[in-house]
Amino acid sequence: MTRLIIDTDPGIDDAMALFAALASPELDVAGLTTVFGNVTVEVATRNALALLDIAGRADIPVARGATAPLAMDYLGAIPHIHGEDGLGDGGDLAEPSRPALDVSAAEFLCREAPGATILAIGPLTNLALALRLRPDLDTLVEQVVVMGGNALGPGNATPAAEANMWNDPEAADVVFGARWPVTMVGLDVTHQVLLPGDRVDAVTSGDTPTARLLARAIPLYRAFLTKASGQDGIYLHDPSAVAYLLAPGLFRTKRWPVRVETQGISRGKTWPNLGGTDDPAPPAWQGRPLVNVCVEVDAPGVLDLITARLP
Repeated sequence: MTRLIIDTDPGIDDAMALFAALASPELDVAGLTTVFGNVTVEVATRNALALLDIAGRADIPVARGATAPLAMDYLGAIPHIHGEDGLGDGGDLAEPSRPALDVSAAEFLCREAPGATILAIGPLTNLALALRLRPDLDTLVEQVVVMGGNALGPGNATPAAEANMWNDPEAADVVFGARWPVTMVGLDVTHQVLLPGDRVDAVTSGDTPTARLLARAIPLYRAFLTKASGQDGIYLHDPSAVAYLLAPGLFRTKRWPVRVETQGISRGKTWPNLGGTDDPAPPAWQGRPLVNVCVEVDAPGVLDLITARLP
């Protein structure tokens, strides 16, 4: 069983990822840390606590994390995608049964992450702050699985950048440059994992607390994709990272050193050193560890796996 800490900014697809992880006997979810991103960290923390209540797991601790990126102001929530409340503005979200812990997310990670896997499905600020507090943490964590980035294709927050990277490029560059094993489950694969409308309806038709929450939350998320691309369905961005933990064989990976751009119009872009250049070891990539980058996916397999884990 994998001992797991989830760093998250819930977020509709974060909620789906959390419910799938909690329903997976292969994973022991030992804690949640929250971060700004889809919503403010205050809303993210409230949502994390409320989602655990809905899933019947109020025993899992939640630590409130960073309010803003390392080197810039918070870019702001995205209510047109996730709603003002982060969960689709579907109403009826009860107040959490308990508060967050009286320690920061970075402190919690320093204390609880040794020996564990970190699933990071929001901006990577908490992980970078934890490394500041405990520089050897990257030698103690089993692995870090990141939902974010775009190695070979365009971004979704900008033409260059994926949203989690765009929200804190400096932190992402620190995390991808640290010594822990990192797997990047980015847009290269998650944009292939589209849950079509009829299967969305099946997921949200159940008479369980989690299904009822998703039935209230997903319509706004689904409507955004229909308006943006004409497709009926939802991308399973964050749940795809859970699928990697459960069944890595569904993904094909390449290993490259990765830098995250922090300047100009490409800010937030994840740049792998693919080789084939006149200089085989450009200075900016020298000494960087290899990142396990997901480049292909068995999308039907991921859809089947995740929908089976959504109670």
